[in-house]
Amino acid sequence: MSITLFAEKVEITSDSMKAQNLQKEVHFIGNVTVKQLENWLHGDKVIVYFDENNETKMYEAIGSVTFEIKNEKSFYKGSADKVTYYPIKSQYILTGKAVIDDLVNKRHINGDIITLDTITGNANVKGDKKKPVKFIFDMEKVK
Repeated sequence: MSITLFAEKVEITSDSMKAQNLQKEVHFIGNVTVKQLENWLHGDKVIVYFDENNETKMYEAIGSVTFEIKNEKSFYKGSADKVTYYPIKSQYILTGKAVIDDLVNKRHINGDIITLDTITGNANVKGDKKKPVKFIFDMEKVK
């Protein structure tokens, strides 16, 4: 099944699919991959939510989620137990064992919850007492 988003095709593959028209949801179950241009997301289950105009409102990927996000300025790879993506805002919310690697700026972030704005590159990270936020980056050598 292909879903159009901002004039770019989104392709979703999975072992099974269940559409719930009244709730405006489509559930993709088992080995789910969502692809758009060079971006992809993989998880055990993905739910696509639509608004009243049948535009994509939100994607929710659950279970062993991994992803790659690329654009002109950035390249992110990451994983989490759950990833929620809001296409209108270009915002990702990673929950549970959340990890993002910024491959352009050579930075690594992990925490319990990470909110990433792919337009600005801003990230908000929350940890907990047992597992605090971790931020790793390379120092540039002074010449």
